[in-house]
Amino acid sequence: MTETEREQTDEPVLAAENLTHSYGDVAVLDGVTLEIPEGRFTALIGPNGAGKTTLLRLLVGLERPDGGRIRYDGPDRPRRIGYLPQRPAFRPEFTAAETLYFYESLLGVPEPQPRAHLERVGLAAAADRPVGALSGGMRQLLGIAQAVIGDPPVVVLDEPAHGLDPGMRSRIFGAIEELAARGVAVLATTHDLNAVERSGDRIGVLDRGRVVRVGTPAALRDELGVETLTEAYDASVAGAAGTVYVEESGGEQQ
Repeated sequence: MTETEREQTDEPVLAAENLTHSYGDVAVLDGVTLEIPEGRFTALIGPNGAGKTTLLRLLVGLERPDGGRIRYDGPDRPRRIGYLPQRPAFRPEFTAAETLYFYESLLGVPEPQPRAHLERVGLAAAADRPVGALSGGMRQLLGIAQAVIGDPPVVVLDEPAHGLDPGMRSRIFGAIEELAARGVAVLATTHDLNAVERSGDRIGVLDRGRVVRVGTPAALRDELGVETLTEAYDASVAGAAGTVYVEESGGEQQ
């Protein structure tokens, strides 16, 4: 976002409240509190192993927290939260349109419109192409289209631009901005700090299982007296000075 970032006054649609979670003896989340407001793109950043993917899995209900609670205050819809994991698995022999039709059928959508969803994310021309023939970026866009089937009030995306070229990253974040502009509460993890600085409405910095900072890009820069989000990241994350992780080589072990 620019210096004219929208004021954050919305009530949260989804919120984590003092969440804790461990895998065996390994504590992963330690009292995490984070609000996801309507019509905003909230970016979750932090080093590998900070607990980002675990937090997302708790928020979407794939795992249960050990402590704390998750509060949903959005409208009561058949699909409250749309989710895109870091590595979505689609049937390679299905076309893009068939893939979305399958998910619409699962949700009981009365009048499936897979091509309309594809057009919304810029994939209309690939509607009849097998998923196995799509590029990595096109599969991610297909994943975003899948995540918004049923018009969920909240969409959660885990590294949607991971490993993509700059042009495709721009398309991914453009799709995210469009979702937020339509009133969707979007939460996405990413290591692309430049894209977050351009597109993010709010940022949560997660380090060693704790949210250490939350605010708009401008607010974080002002609070820390720095000029860029990269500098704010360095100042916020323990041991990260001079080592900003702008890419992950694989999924987080969290």
